[in-house]
Amino acid sequence: MQNQVVFAPQVVSPHCKLIVDVEKAPNDKLGNNVTFVKCQGKLVSDTAPELREAVKPLIASGGRIILDLGDLNHMDSSGLAVLVGLKVSAINHGYCMLELTNMTPRILDLLRVTNLVHVLSK
Repeated sequence: MQNQVVFAPQVVSPHCKLIVDVEKAPNDKLGNNVTFVKCQGKLVSDTAPELREAVKPLIASGGRIILDLGDLNHMDSSGLAVLVGLKVSAINHGYCMLELTNMTPRILDLLRVTNLVHVLSK
């Protein structure tokens, strides 16, 4: 069972502040695996590990992991750290692309203020 990834339909933080939906999508035009991860709620210190635990195993499968942050209404430094850590893991793995989409103006401003827009968008 090496390199097997189990796609959880939904991971809910025990404090119900973050919901993470993982959905396998059809491969893209280039044949890459595509996985959508939709985040809802707050990505903060007590919920950030939930996102890391949901996404980290997907990196080993390669392809594209698209984080939909459209329903994320709050993020703190722990949330930023998880996003950066996942991006670094994807880059180090070599054949995995971690993409952010549907960022709210508030989240986008946070990424701009911390100079992480360019780091996370490449």
